[in-house]
Amino acid sequence: MKRLHSHLVGVDQGEKTLFSDFEDGGDMWTGTGPRASRARVKFSSSFQSIPVVQVSMSMWDMDRLTNKRADIQAENISKTGFDLVFRTWADSRVARIRASWIAIGDLPDEEEWELY
Repeated sequence: MKRLHSHLVGVDQGEKTLFSDFEDGGDMWTGTGPRASRARVKFSSSFQSIPVVQVSMSMWDMDRLTNKRADIQAENISKTGFDLVFRTWADSRVARIRASWIAIGDLPDEEEWELY
């Protein structure tokens, strides 16, 4: 469990289209085997400490003739942002993915001084 140590709690959220590979024959649509798409997300302002980040797919467009295999995660989470990562594998054909995210964490207090 993450304990928030401040009375200032921030919530940031957004959406990001990771790819649209069916338009140009990209690897998620035409490839096979392990594949990944990664995008850096920056928060609207920095958190005091590393926040909790939750990601989900808000839109997915996949070929109906293959199995749907998908993994979406937040990686490399920092005070200023994170990497949004979508993975698929085997013969799955993924045309498009849009992801939603929310980050919750401590905010800096302008009245607190950091002396050392």
